[in-house]
Amino acid sequence: MRLKNAQTRLIQVLDQSAADARLEAQLLLAHALGVNRAWLLAHDDADLTALQTTQFEALLSRRLAGEPIAYIFGEKEFYGLPFKVSPAVLIPRPETELLVELALAQLPLKRPCRVLDLGTGSGAIALTLARLRPLAEVVAVDLSTEALQIAADNAAQLGVTNVRLIQSDWFSQLAGVGKFDAIVSNPPYIAVHDAHLSQGDLRFEPASALASGALGHDALEQIIQQAPHWLLASGWLAVEHGYNQGAHVRDALNQAGFKAIITQGDLAGMDRVTAGSVE
Repeated sequence: MRLKNAQTRLIQVLDQSAADARLEAQLLLAHALGVNRAWLLAHDDADLTALQTTQFEALLSRRLAGEPIAYIFGEKEFYGLPFKVSPAVLIPRPETELLVELALAQLPLKRPCRVLDLGTGSGAIALTLARLRPLAEVVAVDLSTEALQIAADNAAQLGVTNVRLIQSDWFSQLAGVGKFDAIVSNPPYIAVHDAHLSQGDLRFEPASALASGALGHDALEQIIQQAPHWLLASGWLAVEHGYNQGAHVRDALNQAGFKAIITQGDLAGMDRVTAGSVE
């Protein structure tokens, strides 16, 4: 009855599907009880203490107000790894795993290389690459000191030691750091006046990590234009972008002198990640 009531409220308030509402109600209750979902499903008739009931209602109230589950729990899984998150960083999304997959396909496993992650946020991209390519030297930058602290916490939690965190507005503070074999980035690419920014989870995420310019192109163009200066011979750049920005990003890469430009689609078949090499 407790879960059914929570499910009904989630459907009514957040306009969720029955399946999504049921899953979220289970996740919230499991979190309140300090158990996993499997335990909860096996003990769905267990009685709650007054404290547990209060904790569950508090979590449910936050979700009904629209707060993302990831921020409520303070954690989000990305590429099979747990990442600490807060409203100071973007919530890692499955689409960004495409960027990681593309990078892993290009980065050598058995020899050193240098990788730059621009706008690292929680460190999801940089730390995943560093963990799976232990010989790589990864530099991760972000303008936000709060984001860098979260990335540092995640590095410690994951035991990743081959990542260097630098506070920088894109390339501005990288003098003396050297050049890279690869640059990756999931920059802000939503138009500043896009109505989606005031809807759903996006309302709670940092605007600076979401929106950039009237068309959402500003950060992408700045990164693409400056990247060649920071790449070694045969180095490459890969960026995530909006579903309708593939053609624009390919054109920008071409104008900046990149070759072998490719775009990969997400599970829905939409353009999502584009890459190119300087030679």
